[in-house]
Amino acid sequence: MVLLIRLDFFLIFAYTANIRVVATQLGLAVWSWPTGGGGIPPPFVLSGLRMEVGVIRRLSIFVDESGDFGNIQPHSPYYLVTMLFHDQDKDIAFDNAALDANIRAIGFDPLSLHTGPIIRREGYYRRHVKDMRKKLLRSLLAYCQHVPIRYTTMIIEKKECVGVIGLIAKLSKHISTFINTHLEYFQAFDEIVVYYDDGQIELTRVLTSTLTVLMSNVTFRLVKPSDYKLFQLADMLCTLELVAMKFQAKTPSRSELDFFHSYRDLNRNYLKVIRKKRLY
Repeated sequence: MVLLIRLDFFLIFAYTANIRVVATQLGLAVWSWPTGGGGIPPPFVLSGLRMEVGVIRRLSIFVDESGDFGNIQPHSPYYLVTMLFHDQDKDIAFDNAALDANIRAIGFDPLSLHTGPIIRREGYYRRHVKDMRKKLLRSLLAYCQHVPIRYTTMIIEKKECVGVIGLIAKLSKHISTFINTHLEYFQAFDEIVVYYDDGQIELTRVLTSTLTVLMSNVTFRLVKPSDYKLFQLADMLCTLELVAMKFQAKTPSRSELDFFHSYRDLNRNYLKVIRKKRLY
């Protein structure tokens, strides 16, 4: 949250302690009252100037994808993009700390959680049995229940697209339709910050070209997954939505069958939880 002080034709971002410097530069008179030493900047009056004080609202959008822009393959028939939305006014520091504590209690270091390898028993998780990995994923699921986020997942069947151009066009249309459907929600924010790890240059181009046309207050930041719990959560949401598609099409992998057993169990234990946060 940033204090916004509007001075007629000037937009000045400042704290009260800096007002005297700003006002002096503008040739304005300033009066202030002494404080009791409690560390709170004194109130102030600017002579001959109308002042408006407000708050800048920022929305974070964390983006993750599953699939690729290549030709359709048996192992990659879908392309998914998940967008996770978080109002930065809603503090999640306690939730982040609680997630780290839960991960340590299970016996893991609170590093960057990556849902795919947890399910497939790959990399860092290779030496850990299924029960341990399930506890880890459930900790992230509990985190999802408590943090004030919403999300959407756009799902494209690649068989419906003619090459890369067709996939890009369909994805761009999905994003545009979603933004326009929820335009009132996005217009409530002064700034929108999109976090993506630039994993696929094609998706980066779609995001920048589409979102900047639809909204003028968008900026983009390169994200390091280990730095943001919400990015790791977006990865989990995207992965679970993909697994759901594969179960419904009766094409889950061996590791997905071993981890979730059936679509019924997947739906009851995971999908019903996360989809309470989903925007359509």
